[in-house]
Amino acid sequence: MNSISRRGVLGAALAAPFVSRIAAAQADWPTRPIRFVCPFTAGGGGDTSARALAARASEILGQNIIIENRTGGNAVVAANSVLQAPRDGYSYLVDAANQLTNPVLVRDLSFDYRTAFVPITMTARFPQVVAVRQDFPARDIKEFVDHVRARPGAVSCGTPPAAGAGHLALELLQQRAGIRLLHAPYRGGADAARDITGGQLDSVILTSSTIRGPVQAGKARVLAMTSAERSPAYPEAPTLAESAFPGFEMDDWNGLFAPEGAPTGMFAKLHDALAQAARDPTVQSRMAPLGTVLVINETQAFKDWMSRQRTIVEGVIRDSGMTLG
Repeated sequence: MNSISRRGVLGAALAAPFVSRIAAAQADWPTRPIRFVCPFTAGGGGDTSARALAARASEILGQNIIIENRTGGNAVVAANSVLQAPRDGYSYLVDAANQLTNPVLVRDLSFDYRTAFVPITMTARFPQVVAVRQDFPARDIKEFVDHVRARPGAVSCGTPPAAGAGHLALELLQQRAGIRLLHAPYRGGADAARDITGGQLDSVILTSSTIRGPVQAGKARVLAMTSAERSPAYPEAPTLAESAFPGFEMDDWNGLFAPEGAPTGMFAKLHDALAQAARDPTVQSRMAPLGTVLVINETQAFKDWMSRQRTIVEGVIRDSGMTLG
């Protein structure tokens, strides 16, 4: 017993400086630039909101937050970049619905999203709309559903991209309303916006910012929001949830994730800096015209929301037979 006690005391004594160094490193964090890896192209909504938050948070933290765009592989390239980096609290992933869809849709993943990443906060929401070309006969969402129901598979609906948030909202609407639209997947929202402007599409499900051009040009009309709440950008447009589909919620969104194993002592300081940045009037004024809603919610609330959303998304994918192709 004495020898065991001596070994325990010796081990604790040897470990104490190491633990002390870790605590000190976390207290002093950040002492060098932080990296936010994004799977989005530069200039898009996800990239723009991440840069706006990062710029202000950099000022608050006293260290640069560098946005690194790593596209490809349905966001898997960006995820792997973070997982392969040192897990020292300086590399984070800004991701989206890929966290929920890739485990179901991407074959041969080398990691499990649920265990490989730690959710920190939702950073932004991008409310989506159901919109139709200007001369479409339906004047509201009820008339739209009735029109489509009477013409199964004949009314086109564009979304960007396959298995993206717009596609998920489309499939969920079809399931909830008992209708069948002719899905037209696009590589990006701008392409779908172009085609509804030109009259090649009957309808679209796009973010509120992407549809703004066609609406302002008088080429499209917003019928409803896919988000849980109405959007200040289109205050007259009801949500699908209040239009006979209770609980309907399928926004596009971004969140911040750390790799599992990274020291958690930095998370609170980073979360606080991002929350301050999201409240900054200059940052808000930059994002508001784009229809972007900055969030920065509590970590547990984000985790709970992801759990609920994962159940919905997996059900939509399973019941619709959705694929990436």
